[in-house]
Amino acid sequence: MYFDVASTAPLHPVARQALTAALDEGWADPARLYRSGRQARMLLDAARETVAEVLGARADEISFTASGTQAVHLGMLGALAGNRRRGSHLVHSAVEHSSVLHTAERWASPRPESGGETAGDPVTVVPVDRYGRVSPEAFAAALRPDTALAVLQSANHEVGTVQPVAEVAERCGDVPLLVDAAQSAGRVDVPAGWSLLAASAHKWGGPAGVGVLAVRKGVRYASPLPADERERGRVPGYVNVPAIVAAAASLRAVRAEAERENARLHALVERIRAAVPRLVPEVEVVGDPVRRLPHLVTFSCLYVDGEVLLTELDRAGFAVSSGSSCTSSTLTPSHVLAAMGVLTEGNVRVSLPFGAAEADVERFLAVLPGVVAGVRAPLGLDLPAPAGAGEPEAAPEAAPAPGPAAGLVIDALGKRCPLPVIELAKRIGDVPPGGTVAVLADDEAARLDIPAWCGMRGQEYLGEAPAADYGADRGAAYLVRRTA
Repeated sequence: MYFDVASTAPLHPVARQALTAALDEGWADPARLYRSGRQARMLLDAARETVAEVLGARADEISFTASGTQAVHLGMLGALAGNRRRGSHLVHSAVEHSSVLHTAERWASPRPESGGETAGDPVTVVPVDRYGRVSPEAFAAALRPDTALAVLQSANHEVGTVQPVAEVAERCGDVPLLVDAAQSAGRVDVPAGWSLLAASAHKWGGPAGVGVLAVRKGVRYASPLPADERERGRVPGYVNVPAIVAAAASLRAVRAEAERENARLHALVERIRAAVPRLVPEVEVVGDPVRRLPHLVTFSCLYVDGEVLLTELDRAGFAVSSGSSCTSSTLTPSHVLAAMGVLTEGNVRVSLPFGAAEADVERFLAVLPGVVAGVRAPLGLDLPAPAGAGEPEAAPEAAPAPGPAAGLVIDALGKRCPLPVIELAKRIGDVPPGGTVAVLADDEAARLDIPAWCGMRGQEYLGEAPAADYGADRGAAYLVRRTA
């Protein structure tokens, strides 16, 4: 069962048909004036018109790129270059796609041509709440007179939370706003107020290798790449007409299907959101429960390595993904989950394709508890029964650290997610109620997961203390008071 369309959707049947036909009719260079070239140009223009109609743009505002990532890169760098007279300040939310973060990192880096002596340009990151949603007021507060570009996704790729784009756009005023619509294009209406927009065909069932960059008329834009006569000078290189035709055809078909499918997928996701906390102990469902994409749900499981869990689910016949990077391959927590302040370990993202069957969802819910229990079994933990349906309560606010005194010190230095939390769960019973445990850890995920664990298990998180207070030369000490 393929439940990972947030990564890439299967090729839509309409895309397959259009691609086959366009390979015969649209293979020539659309810039040439002979008959086959004119035929390719007609197909390209028709595809551009279709994409523009679905996205709420003009055809001459649409350019095709090699990917959604390239669309983001070119959109950001082109808008920043075009607005240099205004300033160089960049604003984006803390939960943007990595393509935005990497571009912002490059923008903020010292200029290589200066030998690293000239500082980079200013970047402001706007925080989000526990649901992964940015506050329009906080976003507006981050804007400055020299802000050249603001960036905000339409919906989050890891947890499905829909962002208040229209409200943010209203507060941006004349500051251009780039909206990354990769996860929402074709599924829901494009939000109003964007100045630039990026999307990716393989997310909606088109072929890989086609991205969309839309730039509103009047928005200052200067290509960051050498000049090229194609795609209005924004995207250099030869265009893949057959793939673009297939992408446009599938976008129109998917948008028509979405009117019918969204309500059905929304109900299936609601079933997963309600059932998982009842079926599996120590689980946190993350993301906004109301303002979210209809097909996507994410939850995190305590004491579970995400990579192991995904592998076991794959063996059981389910292709799902993880919003968390806290695996043995990267050793770092997801920046999205970290920004939200939620549990990062054992993360599972389920994104249902069009046509997903209710029986398949029920089978997933039947298999999941056994898979999670099997992964946890070697740990020997005494887990409570599932707490029931509903959203988990937020972790309590951290109180000031009480100092180095602790009844028990757990040395988890050098151990990676989720081992520090597992050690804490195993040994907190070694101190009496009211006693304090200090967990020494140098894994960055512990800073997020230990407070989340305390919130889920009803323990009191006391904050951090210097690891040196406990004789350690690295990491930090995370202090927990046993409540019962």
